[in-house]
Amino acid sequence: MLSQVATPDECLRCGACCAHFRVSFYWAEADFIDEHLVEPLTPVYSCMRGTNQAQPRCQALKGEIGKEVGCSIYAVRSSACKEVQVADEQCNKARLAHQLIPLIEINPADSENDHDYDQVS
Repeated sequence: MLSQVATPDECLRCGACCAHFRVSFYWAEADFIDEHLVEPLTPVYSCMRGTNQAQPRCQALKGEIGKEVGCSIYAVRSSACKEVQVADEQCNKARLAHQLIPLIEINPADSENDHDYDQVS
């Protein structure tokens, strides 16, 4: 399967997770989010408005998926939003649903012999 290496700013282009999953969280987290962006789900859980639909899209998501996106409440986003990480299983599931190439994350290996040397910035 074709894939591409994830970049640190990949989420600024993607946004697929915000338009694929229902974003539900413990109701008390909604205290930090504008009330017009939250809807009750159960007595214990709330969700981001727009994500509890057959074709979900969080109303806090701005922009075009796969091109350029942003979250209007990024600093106070829910714990459910924070759980999805670039190139993880959930990320790639959402990307595939939006016909975007899955991502792979490559972590640079630590060198075993450079601990006694200054790093060049």
